[in-house]
Amino acid sequence: MKILVCISHVPDTTSKINFTDGDTKFDTNGVQFVINPNDEFGLTRAMWFKEKQGATVDVVNVGGPETEPTLRKALAIGADGAIRVNTPATDGYAVAKQLANVVKDGGYDLVIAGRESIDYNGAMVPGMLAELIGANFVTNCINLEVDGTNAKAVREIDGGKETVSTTLPLVIGGQKGLVEESDLRIPNMRGIMMARQKPLKVMEPVDVSTETSTVKFEKPAPKGAVKLVSPDNLDELVSLLHNEAKVI
Repeated sequence: MKILVCISHVPDTTSKINFTDGDTKFDTNGVQFVINPNDEFGLTRAMWFKEKQGATVDVVNVGGPETEPTLRKALAIGADGAIRVNTPATDGYAVAKQLANVVKDGGYDLVIAGRESIDYNGAMVPGMLAELIGANFVTNCINLEVDGTNAKAVREIDGGKETVSTTLPLVIGGQKGLVEESDLRIPNMRGIMMARQKPLKVMEPVDVSTETSTVKFEKPAPKGAVKLVSPDNLDELVSLLHNEAKVI
């Protein structure tokens, strides 16, 4: 089984976010970038398939040379090879088109992507990718088993879980639960040294139109002042909730 894991290069959640050029561009100065958490769950599950079933695992990213350290970390975790599509990740459709070209070129049976990236939270790329390559698709995936060309997946739904049976080729949108957080792997020195010898292929992008563009970024409004009300003064609390907060 050939597995392709899609890796997004995203800011660490502890990074301070700023914008430049009139709030139209993300300021990367001083920002630490990491593997998208949902993708890291998927990569860890792919490592399980590699170790238990002898699968081959490649990772892919759409982006410039600045994303290569993130791909190298994925290689250090255990992926066999990496692919970087040499173009900025402009919008979800453009990224899906580039990934579809990689999948078709590589003949992958299973594509594991994160449900969404933590920077834009679009949750659109895996579904569009599945449509473009004609594969089955399961999103919000929290468990996956593969037996030959048959697969059984569990996905999170409102109020519960749903188990579905499907076949390869398959694209999943994984999330927390696909593996436990305690199962996530930190690259050791041996893995880091081996990653330097593993192939990192740079592919030139296919010609594709961009369907959306960023107009402006805006930070959430700062928190307002807090009014403290004595628990003995319920009349004042009700008045504030009714007249100021207007929630009752």
